[in-house]
Amino acid sequence: MPAITADVLTLPRIPAPDPATTTERPVRSVTTAPSGFEGEGFPVRRAFASVPAAALDPFIHMDQMGEVEYAPGEPKGTPWHPHRGFETVTYMIDGTFEHRDSNGGSGTILDGDTQWMTAGRGVLHIERPPEQLVASGGLFHGVQLWVNLPRAQKLVAPRYQDIRGKQAALAASPDGGALVRVIAGELAGQRGPGATSTPITMAHATISPGARLALPWRADFNALVYALAGTGSVGSEARPVRKGQLAVFGRGDVLTLAASAAQASAEPALEVLLLGGKPLREPMVQYGPFVMNTKEEVIQAFEDYQAGRFGVEPAEDPPRTV
Repeated sequence: MPAITADVLTLPRIPAPDPATTTERPVRSVTTAPSGFEGEGFPVRRAFASVPAAALDPFIHMDQMGEVEYAPGEPKGTPWHPHRGFETVTYMIDGTFEHRDSNGGSGTILDGDTQWMTAGRGVLHIERPPEQLVASGGLFHGVQLWVNLPRAQKLVAPRYQDIRGKQAALAASPDGGALVRVIAGELAGQRGPGATSTPITMAHATISPGARLALPWRADFNALVYALAGTGSVGSEARPVRKGQLAVFGRGDVLTLAASAAQASAEPALEVLLLGGKPLREPMVQYGPFVMNTKEEVIQAFEDYQAGRFGVEPAEDPPRTV
């Protein structure tokens, strides 16, 4: 799990929270993601399964894609499909993935890169491994997150952002035991490169065995921590957490996490995705790839899609390059 690596000795330090003036967030729940398949058949863990929508708001859905080692000919993606009313965020940890949409957005992401697509009023897109990966096989591991759009921005023009891993803002814990990559929003004085329609924070942290990470967190944001790999604990209660589990935190302005002193050789550190956002607190009606505020708006989305108002699939694919 390389994603983005760095010499922690040279990075800005995350200030240690003052316990006299801050409040540590308690852990409300820890849930285990069930496994399933997406697209043309690639394995996923459904990170938000069984978690109430109110606890996730403004986030809607998240899949951990893989981690899987494909044999030659096995890598899979998704067919062309529509979206309306939210943003899709694809973060690649290991491997390569291509994106193309009916609005002209396209790109290839590698280790540590992110594709951010604002579907807005409607777009068609496809996600797939490049031909080289299909031919050779190889490691595939990433995350796709859905972020809701507020009512006033549901029908904005589609937009696409190709965010390179080297653009992420990096910081380290005071003792250097944890590396934090800020992809979007602001965290501990570091601002990520992703431009978001809904105020959120998204970061990837690697916590070394036995190390502890305390992070300042906006009090008006919710707080979610998903374990991508390894084992550890969350909150002052030291609730155990392991790969494939999601921790939902209560109110406060500090998050604490710790990695177990002993880790498996294949997963030598606790890897977590940190998510927070300002809840929209608006009605939400979701049906498949459409996320709107009312049932009538979802019906309209179907009608617009069937009428070709989301654009069309390009007649020819451009050459695939990595």
